[in-house]
Amino acid sequence: MAKKKAKIGGENTAVLYARVSTLEQAEHGVSLEAQIERLQSYAHANGLDVVAVLVETGVSGGVPLGERPQGEKLVEMVERGEVRNIICWKLDRCFRSASDALTVTERWDRIGAAFHVVDLIGGQAMNTASPMGKLLFTMTAAFAELEKNLISERTRSALAHKKAHGKAYGSTPFGQDRLGDDLYANPEEQSIIERMRDMRENGATLRAIADTLNGDGVPSKRGGAWYASSVRYVLENAV
Repeated sequence: MAKKKAKIGGENTAVLYARVSTLEQAEHGVSLEAQIERLQSYAHANGLDVVAVLVETGVSGGVPLGERPQGEKLVEMVERGEVRNIICWKLDRCFRSASDALTVTERWDRIGAAFHVVDLIGGQAMNTASPMGKLLFTMTAAFAELEKNLISERTRSALAHKKAHGKAYGSTPFGQDRLGDDLYANPEEQSIIERMRDMRENGATLRAIADTLNGDGVPSKRGGAWYASSVRYVLENAV
């Protein structure tokens, strides 16, 4: 939403961008208000004129910036020359990966727009308008990508360990019953899985298997209908 008018294309024009995903709102209480307050304070302290505040809610950081509703507006504003400064709270508010961040900010740099991060490392701010800022941004983006990949690897290893040892690692999978963190085979559902496998080995498509199960009144784990995607998931993850 527009806050106040500034000289379009002027050196000090800025857009503020804040984002939270649904999961963050539900589990961590990430405050949009706090983000926006920090961004506005930063803009004021650096003599920047805020042209717009764009707020993204319920959108995962895995979605590229230009494919988000408000992110698309931000990109268009920058490329039309309406703003010369983009301000966000943390790097992951805008970008899904280091390569994504570097590609986009290099394009912004070529058209004379600077990217600002209010809290890059331990509360330290950064902007790409200076050579030192660009270097710090590049290094931080690379390390952030490494940390994300290491976390993903540890998570996959932990889930694989739990799965291999019959421990619950999410919602109770089809073919299993749960008691605490332990999983036990559900004989009736295991027989359905075997039926799925037999049909698949005999050339049935995933959709055909789903249609057959639905036609026979076989419920999914949550009691709903079967789909090709849910049949695939069961076949690929059945213990």
